[in-house]
Amino acid sequence: MTASPLSRRTFLRGSALAACAVAAGGALSACGSSGSGSGSGSKSGSALTYWDWYVTQAPWVDGEVSRFQKAHPGVTVRKTTQVSAKYADLVALAYRGGSTPDVFMVPQSPGLAEQVDRGWLLPLDQWATPAWQAGFPGGTFIEGANVFGGKVYSAPLKGSAPQYQLYVHNGVFRSAGLTNPDGSVKVPTTWDEVSAAADTITRKSGGRTYGLGFGNGDNMGLMAWWLDLFVRGAGAPGGAPSGTGTGLDLRVGSWTYASDRSYADFLELMVQWKQRGYFYPNSLSLSDEAARAFFERGKFGMTVGGVWNQPEWTQHKFTDYSLVTLPSPGPTPKAYYYADPVGTGAFAAVSARTRHPQQAFQWVDALTSAAAGRRWVQDLNGVSVHPADNAADGINSKPFAAFVAMTRQELTGPVPVVRNPDLAGVTPQAPKSDIGDLVTGVYTGQIKDVRSALSSLADQKGRLLSTAVAAVAKTGKKAAMSDYVFADWDPTVPYTTKKA
Repeated sequence: MTASPLSRRTFLRGSALAACAVAAGGALSACGSSGSGSGSGSKSGSALTYWDWYVTQAPWVDGEVSRFQKAHPGVTVRKTTQVSAKYADLVALAYRGGSTPDVFMVPQSPGLAEQVDRGWLLPLDQWATPAWQAGFPGGTFIEGANVFGGKVYSAPLKGSAPQYQLYVHNGVFRSAGLTNPDGSVKVPTTWDEVSAAADTITRKSGGRTYGLGFGNGDNMGLMAWWLDLFVRGAGAPGGAPSGTGTGLDLRVGSWTYASDRSYADFLELMVQWKQRGYFYPNSLSLSDEAARAFFERGKFGMTVGGVWNQPEWTQHKFTDYSLVTLPSPGPTPKAYYYADPVGTGAFAAVSARTRHPQQAFQWVDALTSAAAGRRWVQDLNGVSVHPADNAADGINSKPFAAFVAMTRQELTGPVPVVRNPDLAGVTPQAPKSDIGDLVTGVYTGQIKDVRSALSSLADQKGRLLSTAVAAVAKTGKKAAMSDYVFADWDPTVPYTTKKA
């Protein structure tokens, strides 16, 4: 499930957000990380405001803005790149303060169904006709995903691909002698190989370089990325909740943090890595951006992230790295990443309060077009929802081509809301501390009884989901916990609707 780096982060609330709340209204966009307008408005034309949280992908957005304005004289797009960790709250504040953007990247919280219920979004059916929808792959527009009551509310940009990868610094590996007989880098694919590589790098560098590193200083919940990447291959198809994923094991319709030993096994391994000095010592205090730079400079040999790392590294002319997904305890993964039409189906939407609905839709149409998708791929941002955009020709980056090839390691999985669209209204509350906080607590040593903590969190998330399902059922809709159970699903093979 491809996404931006920052879209996988947990939402921060604190003094900075409080300051933004005071600023609600015209100054709200000042809370973003970038408030750069993409053109000066024309007095006689239309000025569209547009929000997203794209940072490393900003050059692509700016290029699309320029093309759109040339194709639509008199229409100006004023872009604001908001702080991703606060994005959902800033959108909510904008609606309360009456300063909503005309077009915006759909926040992950609340769910799209709730945004529709709140009256935030404009139905696009006047322009999103069946002929227009036919320009996307079949199954793109799904009731309960981006269609509600038969009306289209959002359009996709990105296709689906493995969300996280283990990135390997080739230079660090070569310096440590981690190469094959032909001179190529010996990329680790199993837990033991990752451990061995980390040990070799750390020992041979004499303390100058570490085997592993990350950046969690922004309190982004980034530690969940590591858990998600490593436990899937071990046989936990739910992984860890991040991005569009929930962490729910759809074989049983519950969180199996405690009953599936993969979680505790990896956390124990992670603690061993730390105790043996394999991690860069200040990883917890580094920002994700700083960690990206440190990896580039060879301060550590391996890190976990996503395709969003690649544009920045390419801009710096750093391409000497490899990547692999689903490192597993054994030679073959026992579970995979799964294509999620719900997660990829929502990208850009139009505010119900826009004064320029037609122009706003035209901007959404431009952003989600096949031509824009091809440029998205060629700029190394991710895969496009339009399959033809992902062709190898025009991709001049070996690491990015490796990422695109990883789509073969993603399977079709069950999607409860496709089977029962009424589940779109199920919006469970998030626990105060989620799996990313748990992993951090284990890493720092604050959590000693790992299995008890995993069990407690699994039970808490189960209760929150059950409460949310019951609330929807009380409205007369058909919703039950059994809707999340696909008992005959084999996570090692593509799921088909015949098993529903």
